[in-house]
Amino acid sequence: MAKCAHCGKSTTFGHNRSFSQRATNRTFKPNLQKTLVLEKGRKVHKLLCTKCIKAMAKSAA
Repeated sequence: MAKCAHCGKSTTFGHNRSFSQRATNRTFKPNLQKTLVLEKGRKVHKLLCTKCIKAMAKSAA
C-alpha cells in the first residue's frame, strides 16, 4: 500500500453516498509524489504527500 515516508498517511476507506443515501464502498487515496529531499546533506528520493512537501518548502524558506 502507498504510504507517505514522512507522516505515514495512507489509503483510508469510506462510502459513496447517492441521492437515495445508498452507501457503496470507496477509497480515499493520499496525493503522493516522488520528490528529491535533502537529508543529512544527501539527496534522497522519497514518496511524500503534498502536505508534507508544502510544509518542508515553508520550513526551508
